Amino acid sequence: MEGYDRARELSAPLLPEPVDDVILDIGAATVNCESDRSAGETTSPFEFLLGSIAATPATTTGTAGFSHSSPLSHPPIPLDPFANRTVRIEGLYEWAKIVVCIPLAIVRLVFFGLALAVGFLATKTALQGWEDKQNPMPRWRCRVMWITRFCSRVILFCFGYHWIRRKGKPAPRELAPIIVCNHVSYIEPIYFFYELFPTTVASESHDGIPFVGTIIRAMQVIYVNRFSAASRKHAVNEIKRKASCDGFPRVLLFPEGTTTNGSALIYFQLGAFIPGYPIQPVAVRYPFVHFDQSWGNISLTKLMFRMFTQFHNFMEVEYLPVISPLENKKESPIHFAARTSHAIASALNVVQTFHSYGDLLLLLKASEQGYEKASAFMVEVARFDHLFSINTLEVVEFLERFMEMKPDCSGRVQMYNFLNSLRLKHSPLTEKVFAFLDVEQRGSITFRQFLYGSACILRQPAFRPACEVIFDNYDHNGEGYISEPQFGNALRCGDPYLSEKNVHELYALFDVDKDGVVGSNDFMICLQKNPVLIGLFPSCTRIETV
Repeated sequence: MEGYDRARELSAPLLPEPVDDVILDIGAATVNCESDRSAGETTSPFEFLLGSIAATPATTTGTAGFSHSSPLSHPPIPLDPFANRTVRIEGLYEWAKIVVCIPLAIVRLVFFGLALAVGFLATKTALQGWEDKQNPMPRWRCRVMWITRFCSRVILFCFGYHWIRRKGKPAPRELAPIIVCNHVSYIEPIYFFYELFPTTVASESHDGIPFVGTIIRAMQVIYVNRFSAASRKHAVNEIKRKASCDGFPRVLLFPEGTTTNGSALIYFQLGAFIPGYPIQPVAVRYPFVHFDQSWGNISLTKLMFRMFTQFHNFMEVEYLPVISPLENKKESPIHFAARTSHAIASALNVVQTFHSYGDLLLLLKASEQGYEKASAFMVEVARFDHLFSINTLEVVEFLERFMEMKPDCSGRVQMYNFLNSLRLKHSPLTEKVFAFLDVEQRGSITFRQFLYGSACILRQPAFRPACEVIFDNYDHNGEGYISEPQFGNALRCGDPYLSEKNVHELYALFDVDKDGVVGSNDFMICLQKNPVLIGLFPSCTRIETV
């Protein structure tokens, strides 16, 4: 219950009010950096890009109801939606209960193994000789699968779910061919397998899990690689195909894309909503006092052990009213997902956030580096994706570069470490570059600030043209590369304090392919990875954007 109490304390609305779209066209101009200023003054690429950023409205809208204002205008949500809240066994009562339940746990483990073995054999029998997996499973094979479904209920019983409170009921398949549910534990797939025997969407990696891989194949699972656009497109097509055919069972999806601790509802992926079929949302709760059943920062083995050593585990399943796409206007998948997410969040009485699977990757990477407050590195990746079209892998790459700057235990990078990581020395110019990121003027930056500042520069329409102009200006002979002396002369025009050692280290940083010279590809790749470094270069003759 603690998770729900914490969530209720937050004042953020479940769904922000939409604001009008604001479109800024900065791509049509030809900017002459020298003619736009008074005589004797020039505009550096960095200043020009900062001007473009400053001209961008603070609040813009993505699509259909989600407000995407600057991530820095929204302080990080003060909760970690992925953390299991009872990782440590605390209290005399809990230890005594575990000791008392150990004999019971042994019995439960035996029955769990038997149920898994019987279900596996029944599934193998149902799949034997079945080649045409593109069409619905024949009826006699589905009847054999009832044995596995019964075994799944035995498994739930072994885990301590002796009874499961259910509110509402599943809508007929012809009324709602798709079901979506919040995802807290591995228990929900087992429950829905028993209750509905649906077709589901799962990661490709699940196919290789012993026993489980065989069983989910019988559900005619739709595999997806979340990092492959082609795989995601194929999965959406399969969802649409199977939802449109009454011969297939319902399609079950967990649109959060990963498990949470139930204290918030994170951003919904759109695969369930793109086909445009009516959807029945389901809200699942796990009320607890001493043992949080969520699958967060806790190993599967420990989680199963804790479940086996509880007298009873509570689970509540609430089937909500069917939500259909709006008929009076063409509704976008984002707006459809927003209405569905709002319904589930309201039923659970929790806040909605822009966290996603990408934040979980950031959390895990920070934990691997030994940071106790790993949640400080989460940024609500879905918000950055909407603002800058920056994907999860790119965000993770920015985190890796931030980690190279040696954040302190609170997750902040001091100016000295920032400059040292980028082979820079303290000077008025580098102070200006750092100040662009240090919006709080604390002399240190968070990963959220580093990512936002870098993405702001990187996604400006003038960024790439500016990089090309800079390179062309210092590739005097048109040879396709900048020599180290040319590179040093260019940098010293903007920062006369640079030593030969500084220039050499920076040149090595820009020499991405390590062939001894900085070619145009090296130059572009380095600036794309470290956009703030464009602030090192002095004024340009012109920047043309299309």
